[in-house]
Amino acid sequence: MSSKSYRPIAPRLHFASVHLQGFKDWLQESGYTACSVVEAVRLLAVWTDWMHHAGFDLDRVREGYAASRSVFVGKKSRRRYPTAGAKFIRYLEHQGVLSESVPAQMKPRPQLEAFRCWMRQHRGVGEATLDNWQRDIVALLDAVGQNPDAYTAVAIRRFVRRRCKSFGVGRAKSVAVALRAYLRFLIATRQCPAGRDHAVPSFANWQLAAIPRYLLAEDVERVIAACAGQRRLRDRAIVLLLARLGLRAGEVAKLKLSDIDWRNGRVAILSSKSKRSDWLPLTQEVGDAIIAYLECARPRQRSPRVFLTEFAPTRPMTRITVKCIVRRALIRAGVESPNLGAHVLRHSAATAMLRNGVSLDGVRAVLRHASPQMTMHYAKVDIGLLSEIAQPWAGRLPC
Repeated sequence: MSSKSYRPIAPRLHFASVHLQGFKDWLQESGYTACSVVEAVRLLAVWTDWMHHAGFDLDRVREGYAASRSVFVGKKSRRRYPTAGAKFIRYLEHQGVLSESVPAQMKPRPQLEAFRCWMRQHRGVGEATLDNWQRDIVALLDAVGQNPDAYTAVAIRRFVRRRCKSFGVGRAKSVAVALRAYLRFLIATRQCPAGRDHAVPSFANWQLAAIPRYLLAEDVERVIAACAGQRRLRDRAIVLLLARLGLRAGEVAKLKLSDIDWRNGRVAILSSKSKRSDWLPLTQEVGDAIIAYLECARPRQRSPRVFLTEFAPTRPMTRITVKCIVRRALIRAGVESPNLGAHVLRHSAATAMLRNGVSLDGVRAVLRHASPQMTMHYAKVDIGLLSEIAQPWAGRLPC
């Protein structure tokens, strides 16, 4: 049905009427105001009325939603009707009325499900890492096939060269890491001969050759000052956790209320890499910022997470959201950073500790590095500290 042939006169909810009250309650629980709930129901009525006239029912609601996006086009006021339909579909998925839609890249496959389960159980790999690996493994399955017998050394090398043709060294290395992990899983489960993972070519790149990207102390203070004010209490607490304690973006996003020991002034950090919980001191500045956010700005929701999204639907924050918050703070502060992500504040915290006289072992304890080489990487920012890791000269001394 075209947009010209449909005129919303006294629209009705039709198949959505059965789920109307639950939909309204779900919106309220998600943080929408009463006015926003009323407006969402009004938009939903027009959308479902069009769905009814176009011949779509609840069983074909996703198909109808896709069709409605090409009908309600033009001004923003018209595009809002399919948006209400998208919210209604998410509610049906939340209630189990509809099965959750999965992007084509993330659709479950038996091999991938077994691989992810095996990596979680035997290697402790996190979900974010598995999601990043999956796109390259899916490309391998689509190009070479799903039968492990087809994974010959020639086929693997040909796929890697074609896949990484337009990639830089860093992206190409991540492709190689994903494929080696998948091939080692096949070897461990006796689906591939031993040593097949060596067929994945390596990419020349000096390990830890670059100088850590960090901000000067005055630039870090400018970023913190850019988060001042009642409206940015959440952003200030997040930036302080990154800049003072050197946390990763994922660790900030996963921080729970139960992780903070207010009586002893410490916070438990669940490492996103080692899966181990470590205690870090909670400074007065960071603690005050978290308290200000909890008392004045945090949405009143029953969630164990400390940091929640600001606008509805209110939900726990992700590491991508943390990175976006830091990016906006850097832009507001006018700081020219070599990296606009959250990790630049972690690097800045490490270099600041070294320049203030903290030993490499102390920095390693705060950053929770598994390898001492990663901490030694930060010694490059101060030539005077290089003497701690310099090796004696093996040649002959001058006369």
